[in-house]
Amino acid sequence: MKIANYHVDGSRRLGFVIGDELIDPLEAGGDPKAFSDTVAFIRGGDAALSAARALIDTAARRPLSDVRLAAPLLPSTVLCAGSNYRAHNAEKSNAPLSGKEPEFFLKTMDCVIGPDDGIVHDPLLTGKLDCETELAIVIGREGRHIPVEDALSHVFGYTVANDVTARDRQVRRTPDGTVFYELGRGKAFDASLPLGPVVTTTDKIADPQRLRISTRINGELRQSASTSDMIWSCAELIHFFSVNFTLKPGMVILTGTPAGTAWSVDRDLGGTWQPAEGLVAATRYCLPGDEVLSEIEAIGTLRNSVVAGEPAR
Repeated sequence: MKIANYHVDGSRRLGFVIGDELIDPLEAGGDPKAFSDTVAFIRGGDAALSAARALIDTAARRPLSDVRLAAPLLPSTVLCAGSNYRAHNAEKSNAPLSGKEPEFFLKTMDCVIGPDDGIVHDPLLTGKLDCETELAIVIGREGRHIPVEDALSHVFGYTVANDVTARDRQVRRTPDGTVFYELGRGKAFDASLPLGPVVTTTDKIADPQRLRISTRINGELRQSASTSDMIWSCAELIHFFSVNFTLKPGMVILTGTPAGTAWSVDRDLGGTWQPAEGLVAATRYCLPGDEVLSEIEAIGTLRNSVVAGEPAR
């Protein structure tokens, strides 16, 4: 099942995507409490999923082309793992703990935008705006200190994320040349987390470690890899984050990005990447007018354009 949100008269509504069509469960007579939003639907568990499947068989459908999709959920907490692909970890200047444990940082609901929303390029914040396609885990069942072997049973589904990053805020050096990361201002800011276009439930993704993931910017293939290249698997990341937090329905975990970001060829920030056959190395960071396509097998393509920011005065 694919779960979406869409805009209706200034508000957001839950929907289910079937091919190139959408079903609104409230219009189909579904329980307003169960289908009020994505997080409520996730909390409804198997009963809500069964009710949704029954509606899908009978409800009227509308073309997806007739609606404007929103981010498929608004997570209160987004737990993020940096440097979690072997090739990405090898292509850049690393902090002392890179590759030894997940780089832990946070984003919030305030960062989230949806499909076709603008990624804001704010020159007062950064001159090095970068994009990173990532598999995002959507938690479905509460847990703390979750064992690795049980971790995937806590997953509701997966979506596509773009971990937009201010590289010149993130990567810092000490006078002796040691690299360290400032993952607050470098990662969490307005429009720094496009999500979507849908959440695909786990019954449609047999193995999250065998998905193709890619990024195209202005049509150029910048990233192309498999989630099998993760250093820490989805299950291991769920265990890792559950040591700090009780994971709750609707929380999201970002799992890192493959090689091929603009950072990877930025010599000033330690980039050393040589693109594999078929990939195009970036010649600059993102600027207004760029189109970013983030795609993951079995989920879909998240499209966003970079837009000029209007700094507050």
